[in-house]
Amino acid sequence: MQLPNEIVLRPRFKKQLQQPQSQVLNTFEATKATQSDFVVTRIDDHVFIRFPKHQQHFWSPQLHLEIIPVTDTESELFGLFGPAPTVWTLFMFLHFLVATLFLGFGVWAYSNYSLDTPFTVQVVVMILLVVIWFALYFAGKMGKAAGKKEMYALYIFMDKTLRGKLE
Repeated sequence: MQLPNEIVLRPRFKKQLQQPQSQVLNTFEATKATQSDFVVTRIDDHVFIRFPKHQQHFWSPQLHLEIIPVTDTESELFGLFGPAPTVWTLFMFLHFLVATLFLGFGVWAYSNYSLDTPFTVQVVVMILLVVIWFALYFAGKMGKAAGKKEMYALYIFMDKTLRGKLE
């Protein structure tokens, strides 16, 4: 599996399957009882594959699969690697907070500039917020790098399950 562009924090992929959607979903459903290396959860057309709690760390990825029917005998699988939903929500919240503060301090700095009052503090805070944004981005990249081996393990498990070669 080739991970695309290095900027992408949540890699995606797509596969054409020569099996009907119901068969693919049932295959993943059946793996719940036959193995214990991964936690497989199915909700409608979505399958989530993650590591058991005792093997997870803060950066542990999960694999979200969506299986869409194309014809009666074919389906398409869309895969998305990402951190646990709580980690992703925290990161999005922090990005939103930094962006909102940046805009707020920008408006405040412009107001002070228009009124001919000092605005140095606001500009310094805006620069600090840009530095924080870059720190968040690099923390996300480090998290992706920390979970890369686990991403490959999830992908291999998915591939073996689809080919019916699960031990």
